[in-house]
Amino acid sequence: MEPGYVQAAMAMGEVSKRASARNVAVERKNLLTVCRFSIKTLLEKYTAEPIDDSSEEFINFAAVLEHILSHRFKGSSSWFDGQRSYWDYIRLACAKVPNSCISSIESMENINTSRAKGRAWMRVALMEKRLSEYIATALRDSRTTRRFYSEGAIMLREESTVLTGMLIGLGAIDFSFCLKGESLDGKSPAVIDYTPYLKFTQ
Repeated sequence: MEPGYVQAAMAMGEVSKRASARNVAVERKNLLTVCRFSIKTLLEKYTAEPIDDSSEEFINFAAVLEHILSHRFKGSSSWFDGQRSYWDYIRLACAKVPNSCISSIESMENINTSRAKGRAWMRVALMEKRLSEYIATALRDSRTTRRFYSEGAIMLREESTVLTGMLIGLGAIDFSFCLKGESLDGKSPAVIDYTPYLKFTQ
């Protein structure tokens, strides 16, 4: 093989590595921006009525947070149903949270998949007004975090502290969720609707 060809191939490899790192950085920035917007719309929507599963603002926030917690998660795209999700990470990394809801979610009979358990945890943590605390605790366990996330993941970057800061604001809202039903169905992926946030970007 020509030496020039090898160098060119190596240079191409470097370029594509840099391009994919750039794409991952753009993904991180977009997800955090949308998260900020979704929290803002939730706070604007909240008056005195508790927010529940029927609120579009909540459904969207939950989808955004699920995307952030799943960003560059290792082992989430396997072909069999017993696949891991961010819940497996939260369960381990939040083991030391005092009076946590982790074990009660583990023992819920109507919630079987890892993804559904993650969705139940998110809702319970919001009702307890402790979502930010759980995530901050998980992030402090950097060994577990590195085990579950690939390089470039939001959870491995300094941006994750921005996330926990944003989530603190949700403590001002009363949430009321029923932990049964389709909203927790772990089979369907969370889809973000970006249209409500376009007004912020104009």
